Amino acid sequence: MELIAALPPLPNIHAMATMAMTVVALFLFTRDKWPLEITSLGLLALVAVGFALFPYQKFDPTKLFAGFAHEALIAVCALMVLGQGLVHTGALEPVGRMLGKLWGKTPLLSFLAVLLVGAVLSAFVNNTPVVVLLLPILISVCMRSGSSPSGVLMPMGFATLVGGMATTIGTSTNLLVVSVAQDLGLKKFGMFDFALPALIAASVGVLYLWLIAPRLLPERKMDLADASPRLFEARLLLSEESPVCDQSLAEAIALTGGELKIIRIRRGETFITPLPDVVLKPGDQLRIRNTPQKLKQFGEDLQAVLYSGDQEVDEEHPLAAGNQMLAEIAVVQGSSLDRANLARAHFLDRYQLVVLALHRGGEDILRRHEEIQQVVLQAGDILLVQGAKEQLSAIKQSTEFLVLDSSIDLPSTDKANTALLILASVVVLAATGILPIAISALAGVCIMLLTRCLSPGVAIRAISPSVYFVVVVSLALGMALQETGATAYITDVFLALTAGAAPVVVLSALMALLAIMTNVISNNAAAVIGTPIGVGIAVSLNLPAEPFVLAVLFGANMSYATPMAYKTNLLVMSAGNYSFSDFLRVGVPLTVLMWATLTWVLSVMYF
Repeated sequence: MELIAALPPLPNIHAMATMAMTVVALFLFTRDKWPLEITSLGLLALVAVGFALFPYQKFDPTKLFAGFAHEALIAVCALMVLGQGLVHTGALEPVGRMLGKLWGKTPLLSFLAVLLVGAVLSAFVNNTPVVVLLLPILISVCMRSGSSPSGVLMPMGFATLVGGMATTIGTSTNLLVVSVAQDLGLKKFGMFDFALPALIAASVGVLYLWLIAPRLLPERKMDLADASPRLFEARLLLSEESPVCDQSLAEAIALTGGELKIIRIRRGETFITPLPDVVLKPGDQLRIRNTPQKLKQFGEDLQAVLYSGDQEVDEEHPLAAGNQMLAEIAVVQGSSLDRANLARAHFLDRYQLVVLALHRGGEDILRRHEEIQQVVLQAGDILLVQGAKEQLSAIKQSTEFLVLDSSIDLPSTDKANTALLILASVVVLAATGILPIAISALAGVCIMLLTRCLSPGVAIRAISPSVYFVVVVSLALGMALQETGATAYITDVFLALTAGAAPVVVLSALMALLAIMTNVISNNAAAVIGTPIGVGIAVSLNLPAEPFVLAVLFGANMSYATPMAYKTNLLVMSAGNYSFSDFLRVGVPLTVLMWATLTWVLSVMYF
């Protein structure tokens, strides 16, 4: 009762409605039923219409659209494109090749080097291209040594998240927190202003990921070491005794229970398109692809002779694998498969690779009565493909896909050095204060396009629509919370719940709250909504605002405990075949460790 009495009175109806809408938004951000971009646009429209129909004082609802041109959002999008430029040109290939060679000599120290390289690179580049670089290297060395990659992939992914906290451009979360804090009147953070506390915490985190985390993860072997294919191409030769002669192709397919799929029909020296009404004749050769068991069954159903090449298939001459291999291809942000299906991307025609299975989050995502070609893919999905060695080698050099197999064969182009020079110039110009990061990053994107490091299509695909629209609606909700007094109310509630506690306890509680939020909802939404609350707490306690803003920033970056907390977590989850519980097992201790370390560091530095 005393606690309830200490709580501040309820705010105005507009503030209450805005808080309710924020709760709804945070809930919808956790749902996979609707795309985040659609959800975000719908929420933005709903909030704008609400303020237009029920005006609040002199607040102009069109200001809610200011997020589309916000400096932080422009910088986030530009840095996404620059990161894609590094992937597309293979600019990080020398780093990957060096790490691959080092692993064969000292695996334990090499693993530490991988974690450190991942953390350092992620301080300056979005961690997605860093993960894309390191994933195939780790899978390759593990397959070659016969060890399980599950012990190293998740720690590597987390190392990139830990390193991303060190600079203002390390993550989109950092950029948003710094920008929103500046909008609230705080002095703008320099690129390395919070590098020291981040470096201390990162050192502790990397040691945990190096020595402890691999021991907490179960050992899971990858099946790709076996290069035998799942599907075979063969021909069915129709004899005069076949019951499907003089019948339509549709009738022949029905005789196999609808499972027979014809690639093409050869009749003498001509080829016939396999349309349903084609009438089959004796001597027709049906080119088909399926498992050995199915091929044999089709031959029996149609009373046809099964051939592989020019050799009849029998017990003495079974189907042979030839140069066919299996590989896994990860769909990464910016790929032509991201937010597209295989049919629309003409994947089979372009790359001559057969997709055998799809996995999302380690599970089969193919629904009943749905063809593999029809599934709309997203970043993090894994495709099990089969094809000739030459085709797999070619696709690895395309810079378009992330192929997970036993070879360290990283793509590289003649534009790699140009892309690195452009990115380095962007970082130096922003770090020295010559240009704001939004301007230098946007200029860098323009130069990459002019020098053809990237095509316009690749650059557009590099910008994640979900991140873009979540940031826009989060900025709009943050503005509405601020204008209606909801932020002040939430701040008063937080202070009432922590009344009498030392400043360091309040700061620690704020960081813990953001760490929980970022693992359940969008980290960008948590950062935008949390920053004004952190500033409000500091003002109410008559304390410097910087440590509370950093508590929000660091807390919103602790996306370790769930796979959906950050997009690279999903990519690592699929590649390593992890379960949700694996993230809890490793991510929760890491979150507690980082939270405790940063609480201590910030208290020493500011209190």
